[in-house]
Amino acid sequence: MHPQTRVLHPTAFGTSGLWRALRPRDLFEPARRLVPWFAVIALVLALAGLHLGLIVAPPAQDQGDAFRIVFIHVPAAWMSLAIFVVMAALSAATLAMRHRLAPILASALAPTGATFAFVTLWTGALWGRPTWGSWWAWDARLTSALLLFLLYLAIIATQMAIEDIRRADRSTAILSLVGVVNVPVVYFSVQWWNTLHQSTGIALNVPAASTAIAIAGTGLLTLACIAYATAATLLRAQSTILERERRSPWATHLRDSDALE
Repeated sequence: MHPQTRVLHPTAFGTSGLWRALRPRDLFEPARRLVPWFAVIALVLALAGLHLGLIVAPPAQDQGDAFRIVFIHVPAAWMSLAIFVVMAALSAATLAMRHRLAPILASALAPTGATFAFVTLWTGALWGRPTWGSWWAWDARLTSALLLFLLYLAIIATQMAIEDIRRADRSTAILSLVGVVNVPVVYFSVQWWNTLHQSTGIALNVPAASTAIAIAGTGLLTLACIAYATAATLLRAQSTILERERRSPWATHLRDSDALE
């Protein structure tokens, strides 16, 4: 064995120690193998959830077919909040431990989180038009959800605008940690303020006869969103890792191997 070669045994580290030992290249190959699996899982779960929501579930007496939007709106809203929390945790690791993998994952998550935030706003508008008679209302939930979407865009724009990678990672990490304060505001806004938005909870937002179907369909679509977010993040992380490690021997060897295939 080469004298400078180190073998890392998982049992030699605690959870935090193992996390610190991970390098960007350690994620690349597992991500390459896992992306297709997560993509297929996302597709299967999404089709099953949409079948329950759009075909099996009966229309609501008061909202008609408009209530079916909940099957897409709720999972998207949950994911937009959860992804931002994960980004904030990765940002804390970036600033506290100067971890090289954490900012890569955080930046890879941001576009997916922004997509879910946009879907949340879009489906909310589609539901609001027949229910409230308006596409938009400046109530607490909608306004804070819009702010969440703008925070995602600001993080993406900051990462792209700053050429120095380390400075970009620090800036987006600070922005994520500041912006995560908005997450509980979005979630608890319907309880803290008098708002047009319905109360949180699937069972409160669907007809009684469809509660079980709504919970099952929403659960399947939430799992589909998680699988999709994982696949999209890992795929985006691969590109970022190759870009940042392009001068390293392993990345050069990988490009040469792919070129020969």
